[in-house]
Amino acid sequence: MRDMNATSTPKPVTYATVTWDQLHRDARTLAATLMEKHGPFRGIVAITRGGLIPAAILGREMGCRLIESVSVISYAGEEGTQHQPRVVKAPTAAGDGEGFLIVDDLVDSGITAQFVREMLPKAVFACLYAKPDGKPLTDHYVTEVAQDTWVLFPWDTAPLFVPPLVRNEKD
Repeated sequence: MRDMNATSTPKPVTYATVTWDQLHRDARTLAATLMEKHGPFRGIVAITRGGLIPAAILGREMGCRLIESVSVISYAGEEGTQHQPRVVKAPTAAGDGEGFLIVDDLVDSGITAQFVREMLPKAVFACLYAKPDGKPLTDHYVTEVAQDTWVLFPWDTAPLFVPPLVRNEKD
């Protein structure tokens, strides 16, 4: 049992900031690898929201126009607490994933990745950045990031233009 009088120092959080330029370079690198190893894809499934921008870049680089999305909620909030994943929008155009590429910005714990892979068992899964816990669930990634690092994407560091009371964060 922990001594209630003892003080514990919280572990410092490490941040890694990804710029728009870096994100674009990494997406282009990923596209080249995917085309070399898998050839053309019938379509791309972007995991919303983080996979939307990488999917757009990959679609352009690989000449793929069919971009589908899957929306899975597994975080209870921005603080990183996770709960059982649930589908808000299914990737119906992708069928079982045959000929499709699943794309996300980051695989962290792997909970969302595992959930989507089960939905699309024949798809290839790729992301720009992978943490050790989620890395086994991705087929391709560009850069490994330490598990305790919080990745700040360009859309995380820009101010919000829509006031929080108007935004719909429930879904």
